[in-house]
Amino acid sequence: MKNRYARQARQKADEVAGLIRRGEIAFGDAKYRPVVVIGCDTVAVCDGEILGKPRNIDDARRMLRLLGGKRHETLSGLCLVNTASGETLVEVDRTILLMHKLTDESLEAYLASRQWEGKAGAFGYQDGLDWLEILEGSESNVVGLPLELLGNIIAQLI
Repeated sequence: MKNRYARQARQKADEVAGLIRRGEIAFGDAKYRPVVVIGCDTVAVCDGEILGKPRNIDDARRMLRLLGGKRHETLSGLCLVNTASGETLVEVDRTILLMHKLTDESLEAYLASRQWEGKAGAFGYQDGLDWLEILEGSESNVVGLPLELLGNIIAQLI
């Protein structure tokens, strides 16, 4: 399971690390200096369907209707690359949530707010939604960067 949900995070981190190694990203006066690059990618998974960022409002509506009244998971692939040593660490964090069934009015109000845009599963825990409940795991993972896992990986990498 780890590789499936961490692939995008690793691709993101590897791309930036490559730019740094080749000197295509400058840091002040230095063309190159050791840096730890962080890549993260978050998805929601419900009934076996991977829900990334919605393409449009209709896709967001479909996702929220699918999630409504159900338990689902938020999974974040997290990759750290030490550009000095080349060491790469990849992990996946998992949070279990329950999205309460949405009324048509609350669904349409949320869609009209446009807060769903750019968010995996078409929702943002940080939006203060009273119809979303974390059952197990990290709040920061649902927001998109699992801070507890990040701290553990940094401790391993340094």
